[in-house]
Amino acid sequence: MTSESASGLIGLTEASSAIKQVKANISRVLVGQDEIVEDVLTVLFAGGHVLLEGVPGLGKTLLVRALAKSLNVSFSRVQFTPDLMPSDVLGNSLYDMKSGEFTIKKGPAFTNILLADEINRAPAKTQSALLEVMQEQQITLDGESLKISSPFMVLATQNPLDQEGTYPLPEAELDRFMMKVELDFPSYEAEIALLKLNTQIISNESSVDNLPAVLSGDEIIEIKQLCASILVDEKIINYVVDIVRSTRTWQGVIHGAGLRASINIIKAAKVTALINDRDFVIPDDIKLVAPNILRHRLILSADLELEDVLHEQIIDSILASIEAPRS
Repeated sequence: MTSESASGLIGLTEASSAIKQVKANISRVLVGQDEIVEDVLTVLFAGGHVLLEGVPGLGKTLLVRALAKSLNVSFSRVQFTPDLMPSDVLGNSLYDMKSGEFTIKKGPAFTNILLADEINRAPAKTQSALLEVMQEQQITLDGESLKISSPFMVLATQNPLDQEGTYPLPEAELDRFMMKVELDFPSYEAEIALLKLNTQIISNESSVDNLPAVLSGDEIIEIKQLCASILVDEKIINYVVDIVRSTRTWQGVIHGAGLRASINIIKAAKVTALINDRDFVIPDDIKLVAPNILRHRLILSADLELEDVLHEQIIDSILASIEAPRS
């Protein structure tokens, strides 16, 4: 980015270009997942957290590593296991025999980008350790509240729940994730490209270490502030509220989305508008981001689950039932 951005004068076009540059950087190693990359970047600049779900081997961890290398910020990774304790993530206080005082030992959560790898392999007690830091960007250790520096983002990966040795995330924690993004197998062409990349002397995953950092922490914060200033018409706000409220009364939905879903849809739509070099949100922005934001917030009835009705089908039906505002 230019020196102009460092002085706080970054413009819309320059910010859009910077986000696309990060996307292109990640796509050098994560082939055939452009939509997923854009979803993750949307969450980053909207100031949220993202849950990545997919079977092993689809590049969830690779995506997060590539993102971290593309940003000039601190990065920590925690491998969640059944014996992982909350203190292994957050830190703890230790008694110093020499000084006779307790000292704080900070855990890996004190970072800018935190990868919680296979988060659903740890029991609920450890999963819930992230609640405070995800919501308030602070960690309380031994009665002392310690702030986490900005920017801060949790990217958690999980395997589908029918995999052996997994625990479902508590609803309260699921709601802290702005988006739940599901990774699927790449297209035929992308799979061929990945096969070629990973059978060379330097594998595709090893290439991540050579990715250049294209954005600093200050520049991320600056772009986030610009995203927040994107205009949202009153009709768009009403449209979002209508969508979210419909999830609470839709047939077959036991528990619909709360207010946090509405807030996140607007925030994510603002980033989508900026990526597309617009200073205002349109209904298509809402339709694009809503599925990933609503997916993990809807609890379907047992009847729908027995019929193999997917969350996506319910969300598509809700979006189709509500008329989008016209300019």
